[in-house]
Amino acid sequence: MSECSLPLDDTLEVLTEGEMEPLGLLPWSSNYTFLVKIASDIEDGHRGSEPVELLAVYKPRRGEAPLWDFPDGTLCQRELASYLVNVTLGWDLIPPTVLRSGPHGYGSVQLFIENDADQHFFTFRDNPEYCDQLRRLVAFDLIANNADRKSGHCLLDKTGHIWAIDHGITFNTDYKLRTVIWDFAGQPIPPEMLADLRRLVHELGPKQTLGKTLRKLLEDGEIAAFQRRTQGLLQIGVFPGPNRTQRSVPWPPV
Repeated sequence: MSECSLPLDDTLEVLTEGEMEPLGLLPWSSNYTFLVKIASDIEDGHRGSEPVELLAVYKPRRGEAPLWDFPDGTLCQRELASYLVNVTLGWDLIPPTVLRSGPHGYGSVQLFIENDADQHFFTFRDNPEYCDQLRRLVAFDLIANNADRKSGHCLLDKTGHIWAIDHGITFNTDYKLRTVIWDFAGQPIPPEMLADLRRLVHELGPKQTLGKTLRKLLEDGEIAAFQRRTQGLLQIGVFPGPNRTQRSVPWPPV
């Protein structure tokens, strides 16, 4: 069974429960990041159990480089928090992501996306067919306070779908936004996206499923700041421009 044929629930089950085999370190990562193969059996109602293998990206907590402005050992939790917010918004930006133990300890595990390594934001930014996906990505980075939206963190798969990766330095209480995508500054946020953001505000409540889960992954102050950013974006209703008093683009940009 191929990975593209798996329903989301089955994909998450394989990522969470499957047997993990490290294939090697991924280059150019600031933290220890492994490409892994995960194997499991999925029950098929017609044919019984069927073996499945997925490629995934495994980021163990013990391989996270210490940062002065983020609590130690929390980058993997921010990867999952980002995925769950993405799911609640219904924007399909971030590959399926789980937290689990692996050969190098507890960490995040994210479905590996087959993509053209020569394609990234700077190469497809002017193609109008990607504007809607990129607008959603910009809004996500704004509310998640993403400190590292490089061009190479935007992957284009063979179907033309854009996937966003590397969300370990998100949800800080202080303004940290650094992104290469400022193309929509000053433009109104589409009504359907505003509706999604309003729904998210409701789901962040302490009694909601998302709100309860995020409070296990992030600090209370980070949740409160996240809520303020989302409500603030709703109030202005437009994509803001870069902060003139702070660096607004990550380095390197790709």
